Amino acid sequence: MLRPVETPDTAPQDGYSPDEIAAMQRAILALMDRWGVRDEDAARLLGGISVKTYRRWRAGDYGRVARDLADRMSNLLGIHKALRILFQDPARAHAWIAKPNASFGGASALDVMVRGGGMDDLQRVRRYLDSVRGGW
Repeated sequence: MLRPVETPDTAPQDGYSPDEIAAMQRAILALMDRWGVRDEDAARLLGGISVKTYRRWRAGDYGRVARDLADRMSNLLGIHKALRILFQDPARAHAWIAKPNASFGGASALDVMVRGGGMDDLQRVRRYLDSVRGGW
């Protein structure tokens, strides 16, 4: 079986193709808007990229993405997916992220993820949602 020849533009970056990376970046921009996340907080959620870099994404200038950033985007999209499964109304799903939650000591999921800023914080929220929806 012949495989397509990979060029620098089509070769996977740490397991993700450039098209997948660009699609995740576009989805993250839309998700941050829907969640009402400030650019500064979005940059922190994405592993501390600069706000300037995040804003370049808005202009369509995505640039190269390291594995950690791709994994962070994947976790954020997983959180979004879990919320869409749990809530039929998209507005409720988007609002949940900023509402106080007893499971997080009264903090919102967004507070937990932004305050810590680590991959563990994103995974904590994702695991919680997966357990609520019966995925664990």
